Amino acid sequence: MKNTSISIVELLQSKGHSAYWAGGCVRDFLLGHEPKDFDIVTSAKPEEIEALLEHTIPVGKEFGVILAVENGHHFEIATFRSDSGYSDGRRPDAIEFTHAEEDAKRRDFTINGLFYDPIEKKLYDFIEGEKDLKDKLIRFIGTAHERILEDHLRIIRAIRFKNTLDFQYHPETYKAVKNHAHLSAKVSKERLRDELNKMLASEHAVKALNDMEDTGVLEHVLPEVLALKGVAQPLQYHKEGDVWDHSMQALGSLKPTHTLEEKWAVLLHDIAKPQTFQQKERIRYDHHAEMSGELATKILNRLKFPRKFINKVVFGVKHHFMMEQLIEMPIGRQRSWFLKPEFPILMTVFEADIAGTTPSDYSMFNKLKAIYDEARAKIKKEPKKLLAGEDIMKMLGMSPGPEIGAILEELREKQLAHEIKTKKEATLWLKNKS
Repeated sequence: MKNTSISIVELLQSKGHSAYWAGGCVRDFLLGHEPKDFDIVTSAKPEEIEALLEHTIPVGKEFGVILAVENGHHFEIATFRSDSGYSDGRRPDAIEFTHAEEDAKRRDFTINGLFYDPIEKKLYDFIEGEKDLKDKLIRFIGTAHERILEDHLRIIRAIRFKNTLDFQYHPETYKAVKNHAHLSAKVSKERLRDELNKMLASEHAVKALNDMEDTGVLEHVLPEVLALKGVAQPLQYHKEGDVWDHSMQALGSLKPTHTLEEKWAVLLHDIAKPQTFQQKERIRYDHHAEMSGELATKILNRLKFPRKFINKVVFGVKHHFMMEQLIEMPIGRQRSWFLKPEFPILMTVFEADIAGTTPSDYSMFNKLKAIYDEARAKIKKEPKKLLAGEDIMKMLGMSPGPEIGAILEELREKQLAHEIKTKKEATLWLKNKS
């Protein structure tokens, strides 16, 4: 990808145009990180870019942005421009093609406004971005207030970059984010979701959530998570603090290699504890797991997550209080649970829930994991179906209905327990049931 991007820059320059790497790839390159993509800025107009490159897509041609497809990679190529007016708090009302310095000054943060010529190996810094990179500061280009009013997502991006890069805020950035926190509520849910995903994927996810709480942003984007603060826990089991402390400690136990489904499931596993808090013989949260599943569904739907993603997360949330029940299940039913594709997410939530508790007792989890590992070694796939619904209806003289499905599931569980292995044994078992 890098070499192809250099070839595109070289082609544009050979035709008399200025052309550089821009934005995140320059930032990552200077930090010694491998860029995930390479964006290019140029003096060439969109039509000129299209004429020079064989495969292009006019994804944002009205804003001077062309997507080029070269050697199986995608490159965003943008014409130098200045923007004016952001009446919707997201997109410019008008643009004007201009030169490199003006283009750099329209961007969000100084560390994202650097240009680099990979041919001449020369850095173009019109906004003191290199200094902020060295000092590890997140600083808005120009006036922070104006940058935020142009695009409200920059509030969230400031928090995300500060934490994923492990930087600090410039004082003016911190003030601006706090003063404009309420505008984060106006960010489209899809864009917000993408930023939250990037935060949770980072090793500094807990720091990012703490920053959102500190700046006042969290109450506008994830108020249900903020509601965990101050919700007491029974001290005989939880010495780590309130439900917020527990949830952050649990989330912090995860690694960057854990999936987003796992991260969200751990973050939301106790999300309904504020609503279920009761004082009985001790502090309790009856039915909080099931209610947390319902609330997690609402949150993830609001953030426009795909249905498949939501189902996986909610599985881990609503079943996270059944570890003992799983251990005591009959072998066949137990193995039926183990074969569910979402079960690894539930195991992650089990373990993180313990890690989020002080003191941590892993004895029950270790017992379940040993059973799970042994079962997975023996049962690598679904057993072959020995009888069909039609066979059951014919043999038992039954009509179609949920009872047929229940019998088939019971048979499947007996197969998983290796109690029934052949069609003959299945038929005999079914006759004995009648």
